Formats: sequence, structure tokens, C-alpha cells
Amino acid sequence: MLCTLSAPVIWRRTVYCDFQEQICDWLISRVIYIGLQEVAMSDRLEQFRLYREKMNEKILTEGHQQINRFFALDTRTYESDALDARTKEMLGLVASMVLRCDDCIAYHLIQCKKEGVSRAEYFEIFNVALVVGGSIVIPHLRRAVELLDELEKEQ
Repeated sequence: MLCTLSAPVIWRRTVYCDFQEQICDWLISRVIYIGLQEVAMSDRLEQFRLYREKMNEKILTEGHQQINRFFALDTRTYESDALDARTKEMLGLVASMVLRCDDCIAYHLIQCKKEGVSRAEYFEIFNVALVVGGSIVIPHLRRAVELLDELEKEQ
């Protein structure tokens, strides 16, 4: 029997096994994964920032007019106007969670932190996203809280 045990980004393992070996391998893999998860989480923010910066630069240097205009529009949308930048970032975080975009969630979590959003405010934001998006938002909520914890460790 082929069984695949995986965890996002940091670990993937495929083994051929019978049922008892499968259970044993799974239990061992969870211990390994939990140990590696702490190490990987500390790098997650930095990896996200570096990758986003690198790929945005690569995309923008292609010089495609409409893509570059969209990127500029996206940037300008979050500048203060009738709504301040802080409020817009909080709205962006809610929308990202409802749309279930982990990269977008990470970006807006970071931006909200820069705008001075408190932990209590984050949980209000998460609550709005959960009510609007429903239970399908819960896995993204878990990852958002994990990333928030990491952001708070940086300060």
C-alpha cells in the first residue's frame, strides 16, 4: 500500500507499508514534524518576505503595462484617503481570510502589525472573517494566529 504523509512546505515523505507500519511511520513522522515546525515557523516570515520581494521585482521588470498598472493600483488602494491605511489593511485581512489566500493573509497580517493593530483587534478581524466566510476559514485562521504569534516574537 502507498501512503503519503505530508506537511506544508517543510516535509514530504512517501513510504510503502502495511497497515501496522503505516501507523508507526505516521506517529514517528508527527514527532519529527512537530519538532521541525518550530524551526520552520521562525523562517516562514523571512522566507515569505524574501520570496515576495524577489518575485514582485521579477514580475515588474518584465515591463507588462497592465500588470504593472495593477500592482500600482493595489499599492495605492491601501494608502490613506477617506479611510486611513490602518483600516484598509484590516479590511484587506478580512477579505484575504474570506477568500482563503494564505499569501494575502500573511501580507496583510504584516501590514496590520506595521499599522499598530493590537492582538485584541486582530481577533476582532478574525471573528468578522469567520462570520462572513464560515467554517472553511478556520484552517486559515489557525495559520494566521500562528503567524501573528511569530510576528509578536519579532518585536
